[in-house]
Amino acid sequence: MTERPREDATADDLPGLRASVEAILLVVDEPVPEITLAQILERPRDEVVATLRELAAEYTEQGRGFDLREIAGGWRFYTRDVCAPVVERFVTDGQQARLTQAALETLAVVAYRQPVSRARVSAIRGVNSDGVIRTLTLRGLIEEAGQDPETQAHLYRTTGYFLERLGLRSVEELPDLAPYLPDDLPEEIIEGH
Repeated sequence: MTERPREDATADDLPGLRASVEAILLVVDEPVPEITLAQILERPRDEVVATLRELAAEYTEQGRGFDLREIAGGWRFYTRDVCAPVVERFVTDGQQARLTQAALETLAVVAYRQPVSRARVSAIRGVNSDGVIRTLTLRGLIEEAGQDPETQAHLYRTTGYFLERLGLRSVEELPDLAPYLPDDLPEEIIEGH
């Protein structure tokens, strides 16, 4: 397939369609509809659908550790079923290990902004937080807390185990963050706290 460059960029500036689709699907936290991908990539829907199907077949044929699946009206990467036990062992094996910096940041965002969606956590941190949220959920420090009525995104909150580990009776006992925040932090990040 030949790649069609956008008018505002040269062909050398843009990744190919396959690479672009893969890059987008690596950062999503819910299945992305074909039409959305076509609009973002400024490509015909049929071309995007064909690319998605080719990639899915290629990953299966190569026996990769992940699948590209069409689910719930969109496409998303998933761990291949046969690899689930290995991934579970990896995630749960270090239960007693210390939390990474990313896990601590994510846990702080959830604790101070709960209930909060994965997308909001990622926006505040400036990086995708899906994997960290899964790890914190598996460790029992956060849990699902329903869905946002407007976006239908899953919301997360801290658990009783989180409070127990910190020696708190409720999240109201968390220390005030204001004295520790930089003066130039955007208001939307600190609103409410």
